[in-house]
Amino acid sequence: MALENKLGITSSPELAEAEERISKKKAIELFENGTLDKLEAGKFASLKAIHKYLFDDIYTFAGEVRKVNIAKGNFRFAPVMYLEAALDNIDKMPQSTFDEIIEKYVEMNIAHPFREGNGRSTRIWLDCILKKEIGMVVDWSQVDKEDYLLAMERSPIKDIEIKHILKNALTDKVNDREVYMKGIDHSYYYEGYTTFKTEEL
Repeated sequence: MALENKLGITSSPELAEAEERISKKKAIELFENGTLDKLEAGKFASLKAIHKYLFDDIYTFAGEVRKVNIAKGNFRFAPVMYLEAALDNIDKMPQSTFDEIIEKYVEMNIAHPFREGNGRSTRIWLDCILKKEIGMVVDWSQVDKEDYLLAMERSPIKDIEIKHILKNALTDKVNDREVYMKGIDHSYYYEGYTTFKTEEL
């Protein structure tokens, strides 16, 4: 069954296709209308704004913190009862160096604050922080899918791998739309099409 959506789509593959098409169009708008430059880099409020912009035409929960517990494979993301506290702590984390920024990114991935669309939103959010703090962004076309997924899986225990992978993919082309869109174009590729398990509360 497809996730409940504003488009009235009941087929999961059809929804995935529509979601990718619409979120890509919205991501281009975000880049071109200057909205990203007005957001406070590294704050959860900014991630919420990005998520709402990308998915507001598709889901009623766009930009809203999830109300269900979710897991991917054997990994359980932050339980709903601790989610708000986790997000407050992430807001306070330092972000002045590359290592600190990736540590913050890893924590936001563990939080996984939204019901759907975390990967795309958080990659844009990550690039906003990198751009502001160190004048670089990730060229996602230089990141191997399997290496990335495995490194992100292991990152809550050991983040050295994900830091190494992303550091090697950094570019100073911070205002290049093509580089920016690679994080969106590769979204399903990086997210691995894995189905989330949910528990309704």
